[in-house]
Amino acid sequence: MSKTISAGRTPNIQIESISGDLSLVGWEGDDILLKADDEELQVSQDGDQVKISCSDDLSMRVPKGASVLIKSISGDASIRGLMGSIELKDISGDLSMRDVNSVAIETVHSDFSLRGSKGNLSIRKADADVSVRDVDGNVALESISDDLALRDVRGSISANVGEDVVMYLNPQPGAAYSVTAGDDILLVMPPKANATLTLSADEIDIDWDGVDNDEDATSRVVTLGDGSAAFTLSAGGDIRVSNRADAGDSAEDFGNFAGMGMDWSGFGERISRRVEQVTARATRKAEEAARRAEHKARDAERRSRRFKGGLEIGRWGWDFSPKGVPVPPKPQVSEEERVAILKMLQEKKITAEQAEQLLAALEGGS
Repeated sequence: MSKTISAGRTPNIQIESISGDLSLVGWEGDDILLKADDEELQVSQDGDQVKISCSDDLSMRVPKGASVLIKSISGDASIRGLMGSIELKDISGDLSMRDVNSVAIETVHSDFSLRGSKGNLSIRKADADVSVRDVDGNVALESISDDLALRDVRGSISANVGEDVVMYLNPQPGAAYSVTAGDDILLVMPPKANATLTLSADEIDIDWDGVDNDEDATSRVVTLGDGSAAFTLSAGGDIRVSNRADAGDSAEDFGNFAGMGMDWSGFGERISRRVEQVTARATRKAEEAARRAEHKARDAERRSRRFKGGLEIGRWGWDFSPKGVPVPPKPQVSEEERVAILKMLQEKKITAEQAEQLLAALEGGS
């Protein structure tokens, strides 16, 4: 079902909860376009104030100037093209953002990636990896459980990270960069960078012309150029500072970001493309199998028997496999037939009882 809402060029949108996945895109249009199952979507409006909740997946196009408050997402989310503020309280799945303005997140429980922000980014708590690239404002990351990768942040940075940190930065005069890591830190800057480095780690390696290394030092203060940017870095493992763009290629200890060089931050986009490709393939297979499955429906009705063990469909995962569907050892239903049945059920072409009967027939039930 598609629904259109007119709320002006700069609406305030409050998303109470999304039980599935969310796709949110800013566009040049004046309207809010919603696509979801009619029975799963709830919408209310008071002028430019719009409240939305959905107990399944939701796809949205909103005016680029919209401001969005999201309270809860149970699945994954992709958000791009919004110039209004974005505030997100809690998301259970992966979160990918691109071409946004200011972003404030309380808790993201899986991976987070951002590429392109005109404003500030703040995250109170992230339980997995974080990748941030091309930010004009400040970045404040209170608690990152796993790895952090930063590139081309033009404001100040503060971050507390449980594991490894990789940073490709061109330090700005007067900016402050304060990073604490449980494991290693790799900092890569241009050869003519101006920075004062205050470093503390088990081992400090500075690969920089004119700077000598002290193998026994666990703390150092180093001035590069005029020292106009201030770095305070503390690592539970090693700190490496380099002006070589390929420094990460030999950084074998840097977790998920090792060897990714200057291209590490694209993983969010790759995930989004993979999801789109898998969705398209699943849809094509479902359409091809639908005709065969519908042809067998009449036979299934005649052979109707009570389905033992129930039918429990959980939330779709990245591989788009249904969860919790009991499958007898022999004979097995093909994946495309199963997807077709679920698609027919979701589109209300068949009832839940008919779906059970059809599964039983395809599995050779009597």
